[in-house]
Order: sequence, then structure tokens, then C-alpha cells
Amino acid sequence: MGKILKSWSGMRKYLENEMLADSLRGRVRYNCTAYVGMDGCQVFEIYFDNKVFKRFSWETVNSYFLDMKYAEKTEPMSISEYWDGFWDLMEKYPMNTRTEYTDNEFAKALETYRNTDIMECIHSDDPIVRMFAILDRRVGKRTLEKMADSIDSEPMWLQEVYEFRTKEEKGNK
Repeated sequence: MGKILKSWSGMRKYLENEMLADSLRGRVRYNCTAYVGMDGCQVFEIYFDNKVFKRFSWETVNSYFLDMKYAEKTEPMSISEYWDGFWDLMEKYPMNTRTEYTDNEFAKALETYRNTDIMECIHSDDPIVRMFAILDRRVGKRTLEKMADSIDSEPMWLQEVYEFRTKEEKGNK
């Protein structure tokens, strides 16, 4: 987990029990998996109602590059061919131009979220930080309502997070 996040079990408890909006308790779950041979990289996942909603890993970003045709690859390909050019694409397509993110980007956003005022998080340039803020218990219905006008300009996945939260808030009047 490294210095940024300390233990995952403690971080998961923090996210799911201490910071999650009451209306979402038991419906949102965070997961972290590290596989042998991944050189310290993790796969972070967020589940809504026990279904994977979003995954954060190098693999999801590279698959995104392939799906968007940013990288020209032929099938079948070796592991080295699969990853060839990845770093150049990461530089060419920074975080604010993508809809998929690495585990490092997730961890950095989590650290920012934990160390930044919640209203600053709501207006962060980092969509992952905004996601944490939307799910946060300190963000109330009025703040969510104020976001309604600008949510359409957010990435589709973040719009879905917003809709998930606001739907639950309306259901728990």
C-alpha cells in the first residue's frame, strides 16, 4: 500500500464507514488487489451494489488507449508489444483528457481528498478527488443540488456517481 495509503484495511474502513454518506452505507465498497509480479502496483475497484463500477489500474488505462485507437496494436501480441508506447501515451493523454486512471492516480487522489477541505475537493480538477467528495457524508443535498447545472460537463462515469448519490439522497428524505 505504501506510504500514501498505509494499510488498505484501515483506508477501506475510513472510506466506507467514516466518510461515506449515510444513504450509501452498505451500497458502496472499495477493494484493492495486488497480484504477484505486479511490481507493487495494485488494482483499485469501487463497487456499487456489489457490482464493479470502476477499476483503477495500469491495465485499464492501457486497454483504454487500445480501445480509443490511440495505440495501434495487432492481435495476437506479446506482453512487450502490449505495453509498447504506454509511457508516451500517458504523457500525450494526461489525466484530464482520459476516463480511465491508474492505481497511482487513484492513490494520489485519495491522499489529496484526505488532506484537502471538502469544498475544495468538490471543485478539484481531479475527477477522482471529485468522486470521493460526491460520495462524502460532509457533502449535503444543497451542495449536490448546486452541482446539478455543471454535472453534464463531467466525464460520464462521474455523472453516474453523482446520479447514484442523488438518487439515494432523494430516496432517504
